[in-house]
Amino acid sequence: QLQLVESGGGLVQPGGSLRLSCAASGFTGHYYVIGWFRQAPGKEREGVSCISSSGGSTNYADSVKGRFTISRDNAKNTVYLQMNSLTPSDTAVYYCAASYGLRVGPACEKATAFDSWGQGTQVTVSS
Repeated sequence: QLQLVESGGGLVQPGGSLRLSCAASGFTGHYYVIGWFRQAPGKEREGVSCISSSGGSTNYADSVKGRFTISRDNAKNTVYLQMNSLTPSDTAVYYCAASYGLRVGPACEKATAFDSWGQGTQVTVSS
């Protein structure tokens, strides 16, 4: 059974950085596109970034371009989201999700394109 576990969230000051991890188990993870989403209180879940199975293709939401970097280590079945220059508007629960066969691009900003989800990790940006 496919399982995804996020870690690395926490409290950080504006302008700071965090690195989130998404560890996959129970499947051959490197065949899957992995996406990061976030959901702030009272708001819809928002696609942040995704990465192809090989790591060769990535996509970013406009709100995080130039600040966030997604990467993956298939030997460790782990996908990372490096978040820099954080602002209070980045405060949310961050989720990773997996999809088999999805083409990396704007489509991977849609939550409905993903089949399996982690439990989420809280990121709070505040002084």
